[in-house]
Amino acid sequence: MSELIVPDWPAPGRVRALVTTRAGGVSAAPYDSFNLAAHVGDEAAAVDENRARLRHMLPAEPVWLNQEHGTAVVHAEEITRQARPDAVCADASVTSQPSVVCAVLTADCLPVLFCDDAAMAVGAAHAGWRGLAAGVLEASVANLGVPPHTVLAWLGPAIGPAAFQVGSEVREAFLRADPGAAVAFLSDGPGRWMADLFALARMRLTRAGVVRIYGGGQCTHADAKRFYSYRRDGQTGRFASLIWLVP
Repeated sequence: MSELIVPDWPAPGRVRALVTTRAGGVSAAPYDSFNLAAHVGDEAAAVDENRARLRHMLPAEPVWLNQEHGTAVVHAEEITRQARPDAVCADASVTSQPSVVCAVLTADCLPVLFCDDAAMAVGAAHAGWRGLAAGVLEASVANLGVPPHTVLAWLGPAIGPAAFQVGSEVREAFLRADPGAAVAFLSDGPGRWMADLFALARMRLTRAGVVRIYGGGQCTHADAKRFYSYRRDGQTGRFASLIWLVP
């Protein structure tokens, strides 16, 4: 039985969202068990079965992306469903059409879900540190096609600040855009820093005009029972964060 997380945020009634965990699938270790990624070395038949199980919970097949740690955003309804390998290169998708499912896969990177207070649009973004520093969240907000002050954002499970050690180049990438981002980094020795992805995302979203930000704080690295973590395990699966509109 799949264990799902339903975002706790005041989204309009037409908005549906969920996050899968690693429970409820058929993949063998180290992908056990509900791995939804086709690019991590898992058996194709197991991924197919896991995706089929997920599909039963949704109005349509999710729009899977080939995530590249960039800032490209696609309009999900315009994408023709493609056979694996997932070939649409982007790190976020948005839609204003009902029953079109936006999805991102993660295993430490930060998934961010979006909607607006009138349920005109939804979106999902994959924000690792590179994409976050480059502006993937700002690009996602811009592509929703609604005023930023009407947008709600929910921060999903990601590696937490107690586990995410980075080098000075990561800190400098954020400080170049916003010197105030320094508060999201704690020194962990010469040239090493503990980074808070949740805090960095909130800062970027706030600067983009999003004032209602929810979620954050669920650490993938610390919770091996529920979440995949690339930093913890290396070879591992991916869980999905999904959002759509109902008619």
